Amino acid sequence: MDLEKLKYPIGKPEIPKNISEKHISDWILILEEFPQKLENLVENLSSTQLDTPYRPDGWTIRQVIHHVSDSHHNSYTRFKWTLTEEQPIIKAYYEDRWAALFDSKNAPIQLSLHAIKALHAKWTYFLKGLTTSQLEQVFIHPEGNEKVSLKENIGIYAWHCNHHYAHIEQLMIREGWR
Repeated sequence: MDLEKLKYPIGKPEIPKNISEKHISDWILILEEFPQKLENLVENLSSTQLDTPYRPDGWTIRQVIHHVSDSHHNSYTRFKWTLTEEQPIIKAYYEDRWAALFDSKNAPIQLSLHAIKALHAKWTYFLKGLTTSQLEQVFIHPEGNEKVSLKENIGIYAWHCNHHYAHIEQLMIREGWR
């Protein structure tokens, strides 16, 4: 299989220039439903299956699950910074280095599944209460000094949920586990 297709099984994120209320509500629904959907996908996997990389030189399913927890916690914090500071320059992090840490490689996935479930419940509650003007507020990503609005970031993280879900699901299909 093509390495690019393994890296981006649903393609790269395509966030529309004109983001509608429908886009936002659809994306929030993805964030809201993702924890249970992910848990259902991985609940019967063995330790050996969890330690299988989704592509050559890629992360294991275990690392992907811990990465989602880490990444989404960082994103939630970025929302809070954006609403409490004037165009903050967010703190980027080395996700590959985080994924190489002991907990990402070895911890039970239930730790991150529980964290994702709690975070997404709080995050979606928070997102549903944002006003149109709050959704327009931006943070600055230090890689390229790119301004990212909160409404764009909701779309990015809805994509991120589907992206990593597809990594796991496609591996399971290829291996005959599903």
